[in-house]
Amino acid sequence: MLVSHVITRLILGGAQENVVATVLGLQSHADYEVELISGPTSRDQTEGSIQHLVEGKPGLLTLVPDLVRPVSPLRDFRAFSKLRRHFQRRRPEIVHTHSGKAGILGRLAARVAGVPQIIHTIHGPSFGSFQGFLPNLVFRTAERIAGIYTTRFVSVAEAMRQQYLRAGIGRAEEYTKIFSGFDLRPFLEAKNDFSLRERLGIEPDAFVIGKVGRLFELKGHDDLLAVAPQIFRDEPKAKILLIGGGEWRERFEGIVRERGIREQVIFTGLVSPEEVASLIGIMDVVVHLSRREGLPRVIPQSLAAGKPVVAMDSDGAGEVCRNGETGYLIPVGDTAQLAAKILHLARKAELRERFGRQGRLLVEKEFAIETMVSRIIALYDEVTIRWTAWRVASVWAGAIRFSGFLLRW
Repeated sequence: MLVSHVITRLILGGAQENVVATVLGLQSHADYEVELISGPTSRDQTEGSIQHLVEGKPGLLTLVPDLVRPVSPLRDFRAFSKLRRHFQRRRPEIVHTHSGKAGILGRLAARVAGVPQIIHTIHGPSFGSFQGFLPNLVFRTAERIAGIYTTRFVSVAEAMRQQYLRAGIGRAEEYTKIFSGFDLRPFLEAKNDFSLRERLGIEPDAFVIGKVGRLFELKGHDDLLAVAPQIFRDEPKAKILLIGGGEWRERFEGIVRERGIREQVIFTGLVSPEEVASLIGIMDVVVHLSRREGLPRVIPQSLAAGKPVVAMDSDGAGEVCRNGETGYLIPVGDTAQLAAKILHLARKAELRERFGRQGRLLVEKEFAIETMVSRIIALYDEVTIRWTAWRVASVWAGAIRFSGFLLRW
């Protein structure tokens, strides 16, 4: 069975890492032939790329140059046409799409090409309060149209299912929740490496508040930097460690200088996915403050490393950052609670350890790559069996009608 996965780009990110892990996992199953179709990876070095992880696999990756993130009617039409022709030539039994642009164009192209089963994973919302009325209208309408031709939706969090159903996209029985798996081992083995702390200018006894994410809008860095002076005043040994690159780095560095906290805030810049586990290992608490993200991968990664999390209650964060169990969940934009919860954890080492232990147990059960891939295969088997049964029933119904016609004749 040929399964075609389609995504807009292979930058560093949770959705992209999910897709690569899925296609590589499917390659080890004899019943499946898998391919990955992507637009070109951005040359913006602040976003990074994981394209190299699939480039060395013969026949796995197909690039569509016109499949780009910005709306561009001419390029979008060319990308749609290329996808349609590709599906007509390759004839996959399943097309599985990811992300906004690839999700819309890929599903429509698969429908026109006659692909039997079309699955779409919702990694994060393409519409919501984070953008204005007109973009919301456009994206919601496009998702509704594409949803008509979607056999099944995969949501990485229950919050995504609820948001899409409220928008009139699909029916409840068409949704399956599958957490986004990752390689647990590096995070389970992560430790407080004092030599790494030293290289970053962090003292052995410093209380490290970590944040992993692109330095850009909607990611919550402004909230953390807003409460940083208070945290440093009340907890003089605290340091903030910001992992990731992005277009807003210069802006955030300016804020740090203006507030006189340059020595306490450390920017690592863009790092490879392989480095994230060791960096989380030297943190004491991890904060996640994004306004828009399906189920932030950094939360289960941090819990796998035994680190408590303070997260804003946005999208699927609360499904893993369980308030008072694996960390603290606070209202979006509530910087007073953000500071209070961080400082509380700074003073309660035993509470940090308890949250970390409970979080690790949850993640080990739900977030292994093998668990994710097995659940995706179960979904593929389900929709394929249903399709086969429908085709057999259609043939029998046609045969019965034809027999009736012959008898009457």
